Amino acid sequence: MNALVAYFSATGTTAKAARVLANAVGGALYEIRPAVPYTSADLNWMDKRSRSSVEMTNPDSRPALADTGAPVDSHDVIFLGFPVWWYVAPTLLNTFLEAYDFTGKTIVLFATSGGSGLGKSAAGLQASAPGARIVDGRMLNGRLNEAELKSWAEGLNL
Repeated sequence: MNALVAYFSATGTTAKAARVLANAVGGALYEIRPAVPYTSADLNWMDKRSRSSVEMTNPDSRPALADTGAPVDSHDVIFLGFPVWWYVAPTLLNTFLEAYDFTGKTIVLFATSGGSGLGKSAAGLQASAPGARIVDGRMLNGRLNEAELKSWAEGLNL
């Protein structure tokens, strides 16, 4: 499997999961970074005026990326990781997908969350990656076992 593990992590939790997954699948690692990093105040989901709340209530929101240097072209399988916000992927992931051509590639979602699952993340991202096959992967919360993740990834038959 020629995999790229691309991830967005606001607080470091998803970054840890991405590193373990990249080791498990022997994949390259790429951090999706916003042009303007998120502060704790930006991430306050209880504040309807916080940056993340405003972005997530507007489906057309496309926060700018810090760069567009992901090595997407040289990989067939992209494991795409993010923290679940409002039961879907942050709109920064739509920005990322729209910045590249994923035609013919398989995108496997993985996420971290304090309490929710992947929800409708795949449906919310599909329009941003026409020509790609997006599949729900799994939640990668808590302690992660590299051998178990390798077995899971191999079981996807990609």
